[in-house]
Amino acid sequence: MNSASKKEFLDLFKKLCYTRSSWEVWADLITAMACSLSNVTDRTEPRFESREKEYAKCIKRLGGVEKPAHLFGIIVNALERDPDQDFLGSLYMELNLGNHWKGQFFTPYTVSRMMAETTIGSCEKEIEEKGWISVCDPCVGGGAMLIAAANTLQRQQINYQNHVLFVGQDIDRVVGMMAYIQLSLMGCPGYIVIGNSLTNPVVGSPLMPAEQEGQEFWYTPLYNSKVWHWRRAFAVMDSMSKEKSKFKKQVNQENKFYFFFNFDKEVEV
Repeated sequence: MNSASKKEFLDLFKKLCYTRSSWEVWADLITAMACSLSNVTDRTEPRFESREKEYAKCIKRLGGVEKPAHLFGIIVNALERDPDQDFLGSLYMELNLGNHWKGQFFTPYTVSRMMAETTIGSCEKEIEEKGWISVCDPCVGGGAMLIAAANTLQRQQINYQNHVLFVGQDIDRVVGMMAYIQLSLMGCPGYIVIGNSLTNPVVGSPLMPAEQEGQEFWYTPLYNSKVWHWRRAFAVMDSMSKEKSKFKKQVNQENKFYFFFNFDKEVEV
């Protein structure tokens, strides 16, 4: 992590904590950033209106848009200069928000990078055959593993924006939104689901998940790009074609007549 960006962020962040706890400020800040990113491309109701209202409440508690906008700019610049990092996750632990409030311990990014490089093999053949692959982290935290996966794939000369779908889930809403923000800024298509991965996991096709009760979906801006829009459209058409073929086969099966001949029986002439 760039020490200058980290210091600039922390100095400004602490100015917002004079009358409120660092956790309250962090939660409002992350929520406001996530809502502003989401509502640029995801106009699905009632999600859009709900997030607009939540954004306004967070900004009011933060004392206006000026400081949050400045902090957001620091995050953007930090990830542009060095995308191979978990910027928000590192700050979260630096501020003792995970340890003090949640008992969380995020995997250091260096470890996440090592794990990604160890587990992700060559994906070129699968992408060539299918057109895309998906990467999932059911306990996403701040997104370190998915960020490391994106950078690992990029080093393999794979255009992850067009060929990789990133899926993450976490029971903690704030850290899930942290992952959403960082993946969005890195141009990763996919989504983050807030919910219990054990009792309420993501179901359906990775391209078109079925949103279940008790889950909250955050779709990254690149998920709504033309490439992925048409990929989902073709998947729907392919599914409809398969269902039509299955139905036709079933109908034909029901209309079949079978004739049995007993060649051992003598026939009188």
